[in-house]
Amino acid sequence: MTVTTDPTPPALPPSDAVGDPAPDGAPDSSLASFGYPQELRRRMGRYASFAAGFSFISVLTTVFQFFSLGYSFGGPLFFWTWPAVLAGQLLVAACFAELAARMPIAGAIYQWASRLGTPAFGWYAGWIMVIGRIVVVAAAALALQVVLPAVWPGFQIVGGDPSPTTTTGAANAAVLGLALLALTTLLNVLDNRALSAVNTLGVTAEIAGVALIVTLLATHAERDPGITLHTGGEGGLITALLVGSFTAAYVLIGFESASEMSEETVNPRRTAPRTTLGALTTSGVCGGLLLLGGLLAAPSLTDGRLAAEGLGYVLTSTLGDDLGRVLLADVAVAICAATLAIQTSATRMLYSMARDGVLPRSARLARVPRRTGMPGTAAVVVGVGAALLLLLNLASPQAFLAIGTTCIAMVYLAYAMVTAPMLVRRLRGEWPPPADGARDELGRPLFSLGRWGLPVNALALGYGLLMTVNLAWPRAEVYDPEGGHWYFRWFTVLVLCATVATGAAYRWYRRRGAEVDADAVRA
Repeated sequence: MTVTTDPTPPALPPSDAVGDPAPDGAPDSSLASFGYPQELRRRMGRYASFAAGFSFISVLTTVFQFFSLGYSFGGPLFFWTWPAVLAGQLLVAACFAELAARMPIAGAIYQWASRLGTPAFGWYAGWIMVIGRIVVVAAAALALQVVLPAVWPGFQIVGGDPSPTTTTGAANAAVLGLALLALTTLLNVLDNRALSAVNTLGVTAEIAGVALIVTLLATHAERDPGITLHTGGEGGLITALLVGSFTAAYVLIGFESASEMSEETVNPRRTAPRTTLGALTTSGVCGGLLLLGGLLAAPSLTDGRLAAEGLGYVLTSTLGDDLGRVLLADVAVAICAATLAIQTSATRMLYSMARDGVLPRSARLARVPRRTGMPGTAAVVVGVGAALLLLLNLASPQAFLAIGTTCIAMVYLAYAMVTAPMLVRRLRGEWPPPADGARDELGRPLFSLGRWGLPVNALALGYGLLMTVNLAWPRAEVYDPEGGHWYFRWFTVLVLCATVATGAAYRWYRRRGAEVDADAVRA
């Protein structure tokens, strides 16, 4: 008797499996071709799909959260790491867009890695991404501390210094984050119409906020763009650029959330590839303008406040307290929308893996009540996991940076676990599928990289591996500047190793249990 621990999805998608959009609650022929029933409700249009990716990236959230880090190490020169990282991520997004057109399935990273590689390889990619995204949820929720106390001192519930790098600021960040997670978890348990409505509202407010902030900063510019050619940060030039790139690396992820929501999107083969690329491109332009505007309008580049307080300092000191607080309130809305979108994406990944029966308590995690059409148990697990991580912030303010870096490194590694087997398939002539003449739901050719596929794929993989190493590198000056906390310096590496080891232990336990059951049957 043969014992397996993973389902065996087809190595390549059925190229002719294209279905019409299904009525709400009706089976979807496209999804059925991959062996799954339509359980989630297919209601999301193109803008809602775009909002899923744009909300996850959330330039207002992450630029405000990590501007000070990039500036403190790279000075004004760190601006140029933004277009460099954007170019690398566009390579990855182009590969993902090609996959989204052919495999519009929830749990995209897990599903793609499993079908391009092996079920076991895909399981590890999905496992790393699930853990990484739970950490991302926690990191996003912590961002409220960067803006809310500046909007109104009453949000500093713990009392004391509101800076996230202080003990009181870190503790308050955990309190605010827990309250936000309670709200986002509730929305992820309810009907997806409420979730989409909140997401869409948040994205609209964020785009309007970015446009207003960029315009106002441009009218208050104190210097010309030539300032971006100056370093002024800590350490040498190479270190400045490598660490300065963390800001862009933290921001420009999550674009594949549009693909993650494919089972809830109308015309996913046509919509998901375009909204994946559109969310990243729009975010890249908006974020670059925010960085440049902040550098040009900052009252001073040398008084230390830009490195400590980031863009929040620029808004309140340049535009005045009242207008600055209004804009920071808009940033807070963006943070809430981002946390919601990230938790939703993590929930879909967990649901997709559980649906294949490859996680503990899979049946419960994969349960989708007919009344809500939402995987509520998976949402609660993600919310509780993120809440537990927030408690690390009570232990030390340095946990803030350690948590942020860890989640991003894990996401980049999971991305590479898709682009790597995809590249192997290309080199073998197996991707795109030889009979790839399929059409999307509107009867048009599927998104394809064509003859650019091989170089784009190869560069995407190289970039992803390089950035993973850059983020995980245990730099004492970044992760343990005060000394005495070696575990924060090695936090990313330790979490990555623990994630893989835990996954391996679970797979061994599951395989061992299956073998015992098989022996009992034979006896």
